[in-house]
Amino acid sequence: MPRSVNSVASRRRRKKIIKQAKGYYGRRKNVWTVAKNAVEKAMLYSYRDRKTKKRNFRALWILRINAAARQHGMTYSQFMGAMKKSNIELNRKVLADLALNHPDAFKAIVEKVK
Repeated sequence: MPRSVNSVASRRRRKKIIKQAKGYYGRRKNVWTVAKNAVEKAMLYSYRDRKTKKRNFRALWILRINAAARQHGMTYSQFMGAMKKSNIELNRKVLADLALNHPDAFKAIVEKVK
């Protein structure tokens, strides 16, 4: 008697990986073993880089706040310390946006915390 193989599930599983590999170059897009490795590696990169992206954006916001604060005669650390003391709870993302797009509003904040 032939052994029972759940080919429906196997095909579905392989099809899912091949679908994820859509747009890859060469054999990575249509050869099962190569595509499986490529997709697995891509998933690792995407997991890792979701964390890295947060780090990069925070660094960018700090850089922008520092540049804007220095235009008003303060360093980043002095500015953030003064923000904490005066109980102004704006996060770095908002502060960086104000510094870049609304310099007059950022100046008002700096004047308030000085």
